[in-house]
Amino acid sequence: MKLYTFVTEFLQLIILIGIAPAFTGWVRMLKCWSQGRTSAGLFQPYRDLDKLFSKDVLLADNATWIFRFTPYLVFGTAVLAGGIIPMLTVDLPIAYAADVIVLVALFAIARFFTALAGMDMGTAFGGMGSSREMTIASLAEPAMLMAIFTVSLASKSTSLSQMVHVIYSGQYVFRPSIAFALIAFILIALAETGRIPVDNPATHLELTMIHEAMILEYSGRHLALIEWAGMMKLFLFVMLGIAVFAPWGIASSGDFIPILSAFFFMLLKLGIIGIGLVLIETGLAKMRIFRMTEFLGSAFLLATLGMLSFFILE
Repeated sequence: MKLYTFVTEFLQLIILIGIAPAFTGWVRMLKCWSQGRTSAGLFQPYRDLDKLFSKDVLLADNATWIFRFTPYLVFGTAVLAGGIIPMLTVDLPIAYAADVIVLVALFAIARFFTALAGMDMGTAFGGMGSSREMTIASLAEPAMLMAIFTVSLASKSTSLSQMVHVIYSGQYVFRPSIAFALIAFILIALAETGRIPVDNPATHLELTMIHEAMILEYSGRHLALIEWAGMMKLFLFVMLGIAVFAPWGIASSGDFIPILSAFFFMLLKLGIIGIGLVLIETGLAKMRIFRMTEFLGSAFLLATLGMLSFFILE
């Protein structure tokens, strides 16, 4: 393993940690502009995180180690997931030892401990949010695996780096199965990241909260770490979609010029996807909690149709 691979891995993690709040600020800024409101600016998430880190942590008397440990675990799993997804280059040290199954498992671990922390305090909102979150997870995770497996069948590997290699080699063509998988992945990403129409990240209404209900009892640096991890999760799902369905621009080597080019391509794709995300959120309303099973069931059906069409047409 060459030294430059570890340098690019470290650089990729720095980009994940540093740019994820800016991407969230970009989406919020575009959403404000689309609704005729004044935006707080691109760097408002950084100011929010700085304010939270400067505040004291308040803990209830019945808080256990799970409640204290969860923010660090959620943040750590998000950073570790960033080392698996090819953002700048496919030549990553962790990518050889971890595939998309490990990536989904990391997201599942973070969700599991967040749900436990929500129930740990014994509040009604925490238990309600944890119950809703696990209901969504039971439908979203199988659908996500099915959608990614459809692409892995075309590339004959579950490694994200290998998927990018196959696309660059010309063996990958746009098939109906890939179209089904792409639509399913978009629906799943909206649910996993808590965006409209599944959840509204900007609301604190008791009857509609899902993710926010589980973290109401957090404060200070604990809340900052969870909010930061949420921003990184949105960034990771966008980069995962780019790596699986549109990896053009990702460097195939660790040279400086290709990586610099890949960085500019990444910023361009993030800007376009941010516009698309805002169009979805401004054009749709949040659905009722009982309609989410239909929404995620449709995503699973589309992913299954993608896999079946691959076997039928190949």
